[in-house]
Amino acid sequence: MNIIRDTHPQALAPSVATIGFFDGVHLGHRHLINQVKMAASLNGWCSSIITFPVHPRQVIQSNYQPSLLSSPEEKVELLGTTGIDNCILLPFTRELSQLTAREFMQLLYDNYKVRMLVIGYDHRFGHNRAETFEDYCRYGRELGIHIMQATAYTQEQDKVSSSAIRRALLSGEISTATKYLGYNYFMQGTIVSGYQVGRKIGFPTANLQVDFSNKLIPAIGVYAVRVSVNGQNYKGMLNIGHRPTINNGTDLSIEVHILDFEGDIYNQPMRIEFVDFLRPEAKFQSVDELVLQIQKDKETALLML
Repeated sequence: MNIIRDTHPQALAPSVATIGFFDGVHLGHRHLINQVKMAASLNGWCSSIITFPVHPRQVIQSNYQPSLLSSPEEKVELLGTTGIDNCILLPFTRELSQLTAREFMQLLYDNYKVRMLVIGYDHRFGHNRAETFEDYCRYGRELGIHIMQATAYTQEQDKVSSSAIRRALLSGEISTATKYLGYNYFMQGTIVSGYQVGRKIGFPTANLQVDFSNKLIPAIGVYAVRVSVNGQNYKGMLNIGHRPTINNGTDLSIEVHILDFEGDIYNQPMRIEFVDFLRPEAKFQSVDELVLQIQKDKETALLML
């Protein structure tokens, strides 16, 4: 996949393109991208995705803090698995937000050689998103861009969307999120020093400092996870919460216990994949009661992993 950051690339061939933010690159996005690839193949053109490194609302509303399924780097990595030819990373600016749909389509025609535009079945673009699909078709005829409306993607009559996946993750519905994403939701970060309490009770944990500040953190609770560190893969349990039994519920932490592992991994990058939700966080009457529950969690996690 060619990653294009230049606003006036010189060597692009004519292409079929689609536009979107593509947060999480879920199965609905892949359904749309497959339609772009098919149209490109039929016409003998390249296939292109036009997306934005920063969420457009962050430019329009300076105080907007999104909870995203993927960082800009993760999104590009995921798009690279779709088989698309070009990923055009278009900086979203206030000036760009003021363009009408026709002006934006003119930019795509002139700067990126877009000759066919595949539009998501419910997607709108242009200033205030005021124009309709029929308007896009009329502008396309005037500019020389073929317009095609993509079909929707559903699972069991449920609309698959980034919003639906966020709701599932925030409710601890990991299996639903996985079904819609087409892969396990993941977080990446660096291992930092914690309170060392887990080590004292026989379950040492690694504290994950997530690299991307706008990354969505799933619901508070205990999870079965897969862990990747130093090129090795492990089974693990992860707790997102306030550690009410030990820490009296003050700060939020993300702690992972890697099953059957010993070693120093401080300051190492780690990737966590969520496999399933084990239970909500709870406050126990004693540390011994907590240890018994963690042992049960471990047995359950091993069955899931």
